[in-house]
Amino acid sequence: MPHHLVLADAHSAQDVSTFVGRATRVTEDGVRLQASGGVLALTTAVLAPHGLFDSTPTVLAMRIVHADPELECDIVVDRLDPTDDPVRLALPETGLSPAWAGIAPPRGEWVAASSLSASTIAQRAQWGISAVARGAGPGSGEEAVRALRAAIWGESDADLGGLPRGIAFAADALGFISGEEIVPVLQSGRWTRVAFRRGHVLSRGPVATGLTAVRGTGADG
Repeated sequence: MPHHLVLADAHSAQDVSTFVGRATRVTEDGVRLQASGGVLALTTAVLAPHGLFDSTPTVLAMRIVHADPELECDIVVDRLDPTDDPVRLALPETGLSPAWAGIAPPRGEWVAASSLSASTIAQRAQWGISAVARGAGPGSGEEAVRALRAAIWGESDADLGGLPRGIAFAADALGFISGEEIVPVLQSGRWTRVAFRRGHVLSRGPVATGLTAVRGTGADG
């Protein structure tokens, strides 16, 4: 018997289907579904490091919707199927286990840091999309294209206050950009959250790698 995701209403169910559909066009690592207390959080990694020494920043897109108060789940999926009931979506038989799903953004206090205009974010997204298209010529292999995307979207962008350009890509790809919105930028530790009305984009800087400095020991240390 298939398991179902039960939403608060048909509009919320359609919202979830749209988010998952958009996410699967930009990543193969699925969408994390976390539900409790009548709230469903959908999170997907638009950008994430691959391997220990990859310095690509983590960029997550998140949307919150209303769910059935009895729904409790925490699973990563790559699809949701419609059912005859407009408030129910069928879950796949098995979930995914991407590395990024083990990264939890902070739930504590976020501090206002700055703001960005939605139009600027949209412009930087379009610039990045064009740069990827120009760089990925005919015959480019999958690894080469992956490296190109990581380089362009992972680079800090002065027009975005030094945030990785991937936040613009995430906002554009997930449909968060709307009109002339002024978008608050908040911080909590190493995390930054760009809080659109339609959703949130969170980024975490690359993990420092390498050896620590050697300390002397003994009488001369």
